[in-house]
Amino acid sequence: MDPLTHGLTGALIGKAFFAERGLPSSPDNARRFRHMATFAAVLGSIFPDADLIAELFSKSDLAVIELHRNVTHSFVCLPFFAALLAALTHGYARRRKLEAPGWAELTLIYALGIASHILLDVITSFGTMIWSPWKHTRAAWDLAFILDFSMLAVALLPQTVAWVYRRREQSFRRGLVLWSVLTAGAAGVTGFMRLVRFGFSPRVVVAVSVLLAALFFLPAARGWGFGLRRSSWCRAGLVVFAAYLGVCAAAHCAALGRVQQYAASRHLRVENLGALPLPPSLLHWSGLIRTPEGVYDARLHLFSGDPPEFRFFADAAPNGYVEAARQLPKVQTYLWFARFPVFHFYQRDAQPVVEISDLRFFGRPRRPNPFTFSVTFDSAGRVIQQGLVIEPR
Repeated sequence: MDPLTHGLTGALIGKAFFAERGLPSSPDNARRFRHMATFAAVLGSIFPDADLIAELFSKSDLAVIELHRNVTHSFVCLPFFAALLAALTHGYARRRKLEAPGWAELTLIYALGIASHILLDVITSFGTMIWSPWKHTRAAWDLAFILDFSMLAVALLPQTVAWVYRRREQSFRRGLVLWSVLTAGAAGVTGFMRLVRFGFSPRVVVAVSVLLAALFFLPAARGWGFGLRRSSWCRAGLVVFAAYLGVCAAAHCAALGRVQQYAASRHLRVENLGALPLPPSLLHWSGLIRTPEGVYDARLHLFSGDPPEFRFFADAAPNGYVEAARQLPKVQTYLWFARFPVFHFYQRDAQPVVEISDLRFFGRPRRPNPFTFSVTFDSAGRVIQQGLVIEPR
């Protein structure tokens, strides 16, 4: 999941359960306590992506595969990281004489923040080593795309509505500003998604604008919105967040059923099968079936009654170069990561090239799919170049 959604989810958890517990009597101390509790939840929710720093210092060109979503994304290592971060935060607060939750409560806050990050990553299709270093299998539940604007909105809106209704005299102005900014943001996102060929209908912007207006202005009726604490707004947001994940799971089951039905109707020899989320909404899915001969791929829309049209991407015919590439340690590492690999073989500048693409990922026109691995041989069959492809062919 994207860093912004991670951070907003952490803030939502911190404000819902910890920022208003055991507040000191002094207003200034209470404010510092709230900030520290929320800070810990946000830091915990983004901490697992600290493994990206390790990638910068790694000499392996497969570091993004080997290191990302590894030990920092592990439930096995979660207690250690939570306790360590809590100790560092508690020590800092004591030295600066800042009001903060105790070490045990900070450990719980950090644990929930880290756990939220792991769960939001495992629901995507990239794969997360949640049992590392005990096991290095990659869990992927395929429930949501790595950038889900609906999920981001569910994490953001309860916090903004709580801010609008914190002060009665400023509520209308705050609501108007946020309604304008977020409506413009929705229009911008829609335009961008249409540009990359995953566009929303323009009617979505109207629907979002109406929904935002209802959230920001309707609670002012009879003043009931001003009577709710920020924690209540955020807890309600977490309930909606959980409900949205449930809807994603139901949509995934429906899409997966269509893929399984197609595989059964064609009597395919299935090695791997999946329904992967696509932007811009949970109605759009990619159906993938790996067989010994290649991969079947289809785009699914859950509201469409038409049967999915699968395209077949055949593996290159077996030859010495393909078999030699399969034995390379880096290729074996790549195949450990890839779920729906397709082998290609061609000549480039009179040199044999074996290219492997994972159809989980889609790229821009005239560029290879992300996480495509290429092996180039010389005329004598020696490997002269291997690694992830960055430039177009």
